[in-house]
Amino acid sequence: MLPASEIRVLDINSEYRGVPASTLMEKAGKGVAEFISNDIKEIKERILVLCGEGNNGGDGFVAARYLSAKFRVSLLLIGKESDIKTKISQSNFQKLKKTAVNLFEEDSLNKIDEFISKNDIIIDAMLGIGLSGSLREPYATIVEKINKTSNKKIIAVDVPTGLGSNIAVKPHYTITFHDTKIGMNVNNCGEIKVVDIGVPEKAINYVGPGEFVTYYPVPLKHSHKGDNGRVLIIGGGPYTGAPALSGMAALRTGCDLVFIATPKKSSATIADYSPNLIVKELSGDTMITEDIEILDDLIKKCDSVVIGPGLGKNPETERAAIEVIKRINERKIPAVIDADGILPLANYSNELYNSPTVVTPHAGEFETLTGLKISENIDERLSVVKHWTNKIGISVFLKGHVDILTDGQRAKFNDIHNQAMTVGGTGDVLAGIIGSLLSKGVDPYNSIRMAAFINGCAGNKVFETKSYGLLPTDIIEEIPNILSKYIK
Repeated sequence: MLPASEIRVLDINSEYRGVPASTLMEKAGKGVAEFISNDIKEIKERILVLCGEGNNGGDGFVAARYLSAKFRVSLLLIGKESDIKTKISQSNFQKLKKTAVNLFEEDSLNKIDEFISKNDIIIDAMLGIGLSGSLREPYATIVEKINKTSNKKIIAVDVPTGLGSNIAVKPHYTITFHDTKIGMNVNNCGEIKVVDIGVPEKAINYVGPGEFVTYYPVPLKHSHKGDNGRVLIIGGGPYTGAPALSGMAALRTGCDLVFIATPKKSSATIADYSPNLIVKELSGDTMITEDIEILDDLIKKCDSVVIGPGLGKNPETERAAIEVIKRINERKIPAVIDADGILPLANYSNELYNSPTVVTPHAGEFETLTGLKISENIDERLSVVKHWTNKIGISVFLKGHVDILTDGQRAKFNDIHNQAMTVGGTGDVLAGIIGSLLSKGVDPYNSIRMAAFINGCAGNKVFETKSYGLLPTDIIEEIPNILSKYIK
């Protein structure tokens, strides 16, 4: 079963993967018409199609067009032609004008009783998935009238209008598309028929812009500094570039504030990279256990934490990292454990149990972390990663030529990247993007899906001009262009 948000993801990703929404709508409407023509045995000489102004109505327009070749079809638009919301629905309404379908608009709503009584089949294509709250008028009254009818076959398109609200169409059949939707059952949908509308496999199994468009939390106009995410990055010491890259990537992804907690040795250098980074100096040349209380105070002030970039492999630093991760999880702060933060967890992975944590290993790091060998076969690899992730209760972004993204229950692949992105620092950029999304309240699984697309799409755009000279800083500077292209 799919939630409404994932249907939107599929629609957008289908277009990205080569199957436009117009093709999906055509197959959806045709599927409804074929079911009525072939599977309903009762009298069906006269058919009434009730359509809303959105894409659910568009499916109804297509169904009416196909049905008009065999039956007497009337279509009532609950609104005006000028109010039809999408271009593909508008296009399909125009096609209806070349058929024998009797078209009516909202000025004929006073005849709804007559329309219902004169027709043998009532097709509900008024409102689809995504309804929130109670039905507004005139839909509520129309639904009540439909439900009071007898000797009529009622067919719902995709989902019954009002499903999940206080009043909903009670159909005999629901023709739904691709998969059943959350909340559907035989009691509220009648007999459910799933129609394959040709969503491409890659749109189902691989990330795309759908996740990004659907789940990116656009800031409210009245929000204030800090409302849209405060990220703490714990890193640096032996290396200065890694935490700075993570910090700048987080800012470019849209969070409000980035704090970088880093040892004294690297603090001045990181501060010099950009005045946009708020640098908090730790006590030694590498992170040590004496820094834990300082870090604990910073963790309390932030919405997400990225730990690992540039920390190095000093044994005391690794011990401190484990203790800091414990503190993060005790407070249930979403976290990204990346780079040098991963391997110290090899004997402590249970500390992450059922936490809002993302771990971002490559294959070798995953094997060291878990003790599990992973295959080159992508399906076998997915099975191992998904099983371990489910057991621990976190999310994993396993990097590879095809990335695996999973929370143990759900999983997707990612192939949006290029071979130039093996350059050092791209993993730090990815960690910063994930941390930024987590700070904005996006759940871990959706954060890694979105980050895979943002990072890869930015990298591919840079590759067009920089080729194998691509740098992680180039990717960071491209991120706002990706936001501008997809987020309205």
